[in-house]
Amino acid sequence: MTLDTKWAIRWMKLSQEVIAENRVELIELDRQIGDGDHGENLDRGFTAMVKALDETPCETVGEVFKIVAKTLMSTVGGAAGPLYGTAFLRAAKEAGSDSINASGVLTMLTAALGGIQARGKAQVGEKTMVDAWSPAVEAAREIAGPDEDGVATLEAAAKAARAGAEATKPMKATKGRASYLGERSIGHLDPGAVSSALILEQAVEAARE
Repeated sequence: MTLDTKWAIRWMKLSQEVIAENRVELIELDRQIGDGDHGENLDRGFTAMVKALDETPCETVGEVFKIVAKTLMSTVGGAAGPLYGTAFLRAAKEAGSDSINASGVLTMLTAALGGIQARGKAQVGEKTMVDAWSPAVEAAREIAGPDEDGVATLEAAAKAARAGAEATKPMKATKGRASYLGERSIGHLDPGAVSSALILEQAVEAARE
C-alpha cells in the first residue's frame, strides 16, 4: 500500500483536529516547564495551515508538505514554528512524488528529524521533540523494507514516538527554555514531544481511512 496526496492532506486535517482537541493539555504541559503557549501557537498554526491547503490545489505529497512548512513557519510563534516548519520542508524535498511506500516513509521521517535537529541543535535525551522523532525514525528503519507497506511503517513510527514522548517525563531538560528549570523539569512531559506523537499518530489514522 502506498500513501498519496489525499493521505497527506487528510493527515494534516486530522492533525489540526487533534491539536485543537488537545490545545489546553499542551498549554498546561508547556506552562509547567515553558512559557505556556505551545498549544495556542500550534492551534493557530494548524488552523491556518488547513485553510491554506483548502485554498491551494496540490498534486504531490511534496507540495502538501511545502504549504504546511511555509504556513507553520509564518504563523506559529516560539520555537515550534521553525522546528515543525523545517521538519516538513525537509520532508517535502524527499516526498516529491504522488505516493510514498515504506522506504519513502523512512526517508521522509529521517529528513524531518534532520530538519528538527539542524534547527534546534538538540540530541536524544535532552527532553525535546527529538525524543519523539528519533525513536520514530528508528522504528521505521527496523520495519521498512521491500515487502512492507507504508502504513505498517507509520504505525511502528507513531507507536515509538508516543513511547518516546512518555519517556521524557523522568528526564532533566538540558535544551531550550525548560533547561532553565534544571532539576525542576524532571517529572513533566515535554510538550513538543507530546505534540509530535499526536501528529504522527494522525498520519496512521489518515492512512487507515
